[in-house]
Amino acid sequence: MCDLPALDHVLSKANESGRESCKGEVTRQLHKAKKEDVERRQRRVGVCSERTQGPGRCSELERSMAVWDLSVTVEELGPEAPPLTVSVTSDLHIGGVILKIVEKTQIKRDWSDHALWWEQKQQWLLRPAWTLDKCGIHADARLTFTPQHKPVRLGLPNGVTLKLRACFSSPVFRTVIGLCRVLNIRHPEELSLLRPVEEKKKKKDKEPEEEVYDLTGVPLTSGSVPSLYNGMPAHFADSSQTEAVYKMLSVTQPSPAPETIAKMYRPASVVDKAHIHSRWLDSSRSLMQQGVQENDRLWLRFKYYSFYDLEPKYDVVRLTQLYEQARWAVLLEDIDCTEEEMMLFGALQYHISKVSQSEPPPITSCPAMDDLDSALQSLEVKMEGESSSMDMLETMTAPELHDYLKIFRPKRLTLKGYKQYWFTFKDTSISYFKSKEEGFGEPIQQMNLKGCEVAPDVNVAGQKFCIKLLIPAPEGMNEVYLRCENEKQYSQWMAACRLASKGKTLADSTFTSEVQSIQAFLSMQRSNPSAQTAQSDESINTHSLVSPRYHKKYKAKQLTPRILEAYQNVAQLSLTDAILRFLQIWQALPDFGVSYFVVRFKGSRKDEVLGIANNRLIRIDLGVGDVVKTWRYNNMRQWNVNWDIRQVAIEFDGNVNIAFSCVTANCKIVHEYIGGYIFMSTRSREQSDTLNEELFHKLTGGHEAL
Repeated sequence: MCDLPALDHVLSKANESGRESCKGEVTRQLHKAKKEDVERRQRRVGVCSERTQGPGRCSELERSMAVWDLSVTVEELGPEAPPLTVSVTSDLHIGGVILKIVEKTQIKRDWSDHALWWEQKQQWLLRPAWTLDKCGIHADARLTFTPQHKPVRLGLPNGVTLKLRACFSSPVFRTVIGLCRVLNIRHPEELSLLRPVEEKKKKKDKEPEEEVYDLTGVPLTSGSVPSLYNGMPAHFADSSQTEAVYKMLSVTQPSPAPETIAKMYRPASVVDKAHIHSRWLDSSRSLMQQGVQENDRLWLRFKYYSFYDLEPKYDVVRLTQLYEQARWAVLLEDIDCTEEEMMLFGALQYHISKVSQSEPPPITSCPAMDDLDSALQSLEVKMEGESSSMDMLETMTAPELHDYLKIFRPKRLTLKGYKQYWFTFKDTSISYFKSKEEGFGEPIQQMNLKGCEVAPDVNVAGQKFCIKLLIPAPEGMNEVYLRCENEKQYSQWMAACRLASKGKTLADSTFTSEVQSIQAFLSMQRSNPSAQTAQSDESINTHSLVSPRYHKKYKAKQLTPRILEAYQNVAQLSLTDAILRFLQIWQALPDFGVSYFVVRFKGSRKDEVLGIANNRLIRIDLGVGDVVKTWRYNNMRQWNVNWDIRQVAIEFDGNVNIAFSCVTANCKIVHEYIGGYIFMSTRSREQSDTLNEELFHKLTGGHEAL
């Protein structure tokens, strides 16, 4: 159809000098009018032919919009079924598309959990009010109509594999919250999901089929605190099978056979550890976006080694799984420890295994009593915080330590072997003098321990009580050893060094408890000659209690008396106390909680290792394994990521700037670790019940933050 008045208007405007351009304009108008007429007829035919199959007539609005076909795969129709073709318009909203799909399938069922997945863009269409045009969907889009919750095989730290329904459409952070709610694990922000490590299998070995406990029928509760029945969450009390599964989650597993330990993957170097840490899933993206499929196997592990508000009354499952993760870290040599510490770990494992078989699991207290306990505890903390004027006067003068110690500096030629000096510990610094008489003058050297690395070097049987210090310096880290005369002196100076490394002084309220903790640890390593030796003949599988390194070094008959000797010092502990003591010793290890990544620092020509702990970043020489430099989070001013070149840049106090690119992992994982630990430090008792998910994503999400 041609609009003649419009053409006359164009022709009347033509002048003598522009007749050729006017002809061109006329031709374009004619073509445009014909094209619009053809499209209008096609739309009328298409819309009306669709509407004639159902009730109602074509509306003028639908005739004015172009109708096109959208291809949608519906999983419920089976893998062999062809995609459904749905006629839609660009202004149709996502909810309307879903309604058309449901009507066309003619299947009567609950579709409330289903949503549309856009395959090419790798994204969920979860906003039902958005139109296809706003989402950017055109006729070439391949959509899948699929459930948002699907089963996954979840490997827990204790080796048990569960089949659970997980949310595939939410960010992994929220998915983990849902899984932990089912498993009754508090503070789910400390955990995350990672892809399992492929174990090396020999051709001759036929792996037994893995036993999977199905919990897909357990409903996902919406409340933050699950209702209890007989001391367990109500959703586990529905049947004897689910009760048995909950018992496996809340009771420690028997010691593994040595053959099982030998078959499991053990990181042989720091590079192997770095490859494991590169398998963490992105907390800001969904499982589906990261290629996880239905019934895939994932590991649920504690990712952030910052365990907040551990309460045995409420955290039965959490404590048990944390103990199992710590135990496997020791058995698989994921963390280094001394021989004495390994014997103590073995003794505690033996004791926990014995007691867990005889002692009934602790009953979780009722919520009403929990609220009362929480209120009383808050009142106690408040009363402790109120100091009298006399107390304030007493604390105006910070306490100090003075004593004779021996010092050894391996990298200095002037000091060969240990030399005795008079030492003073004040604030966060150590000073040493030639003698006590010269203690009021200028020291030989003063060392500020803020930000340093502190590690024990102790052999109780050999009366060796040394403290290893790695002190930050402009050129790197200075290594210093302090040797104490006895346990009491060591406990006080070790506690002071640990607090100083965190920027705390001897006036800190935790100094006394730190000293007591160190003394308790030393007492467990002390030999007990008066203990009964009758148990030395008792048959225990020692190779199930120590790492493979000691399988090769000692025979079972050599290990048994040493483990039983250490056992005498822990035999009186209850199950809960033994687990807490195991975790306490694990947390005191120098390499505790360090996650490793191979990186390339800006300006360097070689790969190095970046260790990320709950309070610091560590630069490690890849070839030698020595600590080169340490940076504390409390000195960090800002950090950012250049996503184009995948480089992390961090600025610290004192105009210290570092930048590095990641070699073995996506820099998003490193960015998430740093932001995650800073998020963990923001938690407080006042807001412990509410998890600030928005803040977590702001700190860890980067340019892809929600």
